[in-house]
Amino acid sequence: MFNEKLKMRRLAEKLGLSLSSIEEEIKLLHFNQLNIVDLMPDILLMVRSLIASQTFTYKRKPIGVIEKGLFISFQNIFLTEETGKAIGKRALNNQPHVRIMPSHLESEVIFPGDVHVQQITILVELEYLKRFVGNDADKLSYLFDVEKTFWIEEFMSPEMSDLVAELANLSTENILSQAFYRLKALELIYLLFSNLLKREKTEHHHLSNAEIDAVYLVRNTIESNLEKPLTKDELVKLSGMNELKLRRIFTQVFGKGIYEYYNHLRMQKAATLLRQGDLSVSEVGYQLGFSNLSYFGRLFEKHFGLKPKKWNDKNRI
Repeated sequence: MFNEKLKMRRLAEKLGLSLSSIEEEIKLLHFNQLNIVDLMPDILLMVRSLIASQTFTYKRKPIGVIEKGLFISFQNIFLTEETGKAIGKRALNNQPHVRIMPSHLESEVIFPGDVHVQQITILVELEYLKRFVGNDADKLSYLFDVEKTFWIEEFMSPEMSDLVAELANLSTENILSQAFYRLKALELIYLLFSNLLKREKTEHHHLSNAEIDAVYLVRNTIESNLEKPLTKDELVKLSGMNELKLRRIFTQVFGKGIYEYYNHLRMQKAATLLRQGDLSVSEVGYQLGFSNLSYFGRLFEKHFGLKPKKWNDKNRI
């Protein structure tokens, strides 16, 4: 435990960050693993698996160890429904996710209490990333314009989640660690970029912290009301923006329109309920607000490639 916290402090020093303001909070962290792989000047990789005994936040200052770079966080979350509700209105860590931001931005890191977090954080130099993407860089040009303040969240695909879990539980004995971790970091980035290519097209604009908070409040309110969608007017009022601005920023951050995102969350929840095996397909559909079970089946098949019954037979725990 002492060694992991010492590694954390050394990493902060390398990045030019200070942990002095959260010395007491650091004592709340219980590490299963913390591994820092220095592949600078191209990549810095942090692999951690931890549980905080109570919720606390840390404001991460801009990182100056590289001039221009991206900060990419892949995060698996293992929590109960009660814990998820207790995290708070912004609830930045309430589900598996990937988050991307320029390294020069300040951000808030939340350590949710009594939640097992597996996280792979990659700091990658921009020109190195462009060389990796090659001629396809133009397809994701907004990622390379770090002078614009942006914040992107993407769903964690099963392939990404499995790779994060593999790294978080890895024994580094008898491997070529630097070559291995560079390969795995680039594999995660490849999977992420492949997902980003499927996003709804939108212009990327400067976002303030208040705007980011507002769209997360809308997102989390949607997630808390999957059985009954909020009206357009309710969401607009909640965000404090006009409808056009809300739709634009929501799509910029989450890559989907609001209604499409709502249905994606419902299908993810449906898959979780079916896998647990306590409810029938009909009961799951009704619980998630579908009065038309045929529509539920069509929407589920669109997301997972199989009708709910066939998918359930294949994937039940």
